[in-house]
Amino acid sequence: MNNMIYAVDDEEDILELLEVNLKKNFFKVKTFSSSSSFLKALEKQKPGLAVLDIMMPHPDGIEVAKTMKNNPEYSNIPVIFLSARTDESDKITGLEVGADDYLSKPFSVKELIARIKAVLRRANAPAPADSETSSRELREIKIDKEKFTVLSGGKKIGLTVTEFKILELLLSKEGSVFSRDKMLDYLWGDDKLVIDRTIDVHIKNLREKLGKNGKLIKNIRGVGYKIEK
Repeated sequence: MNNMIYAVDDEEDILELLEVNLKKNFFKVKTFSSSSSFLKALEKQKPGLAVLDIMMPHPDGIEVAKTMKNNPEYSNIPVIFLSARTDESDKITGLEVGADDYLSKPFSVKELIARIKAVLRRANAPAPADSETSSRELREIKIDKEKFTVLSGGKKIGLTVTEFKILELLLSKEGSVFSRDKMLDYLWGDDKLVIDRTIDVHIKNLREKLGKNGKLIKNIRGVGYKIEK
């Protein structure tokens, strides 16, 4: 498991706090006080996870996350947002651009570390028990769990860890309906975000990235989602 954590914040005291405590928990850490220096570092080494402050100047954390998630080379790097914004709409915005978790400032360092560990566990979790092979295919969707790659219509697409796990789960039982609660339990277990629209936001993003194949993911009103031809 890649235990390198990149932390990006324009407040030096927060970076120092994160660096000290993450190292105490046996993580490797690199800190960045600007978005540009963080993006340059990505070209040289990919971290296991990035902690991004949303209120960064030029570009802000949202734009940085969009850049990452639109690039297949970086889209599978988990992202946790830190923000002074606490409205649910801001959390939804964070999820929409591909964040795996969102923590409001001021935050508990212990909670952040617990969230980091939870996201990394999810990123490295084994495939569903019903999925017997390392690769699956449905019409023009091809997923390779070992290489963490997805092809839609022959084109490689960049998915976040959460989007990949959702697609993996749906493909594990083609045609079966998965409730939102079951999907949340599979993705987060006891560490899940308590936002009603979490699954819906990720499904929306996943459909858009799959292009015309996104219509294979069907919403069963009042129940959940399934994927089938």
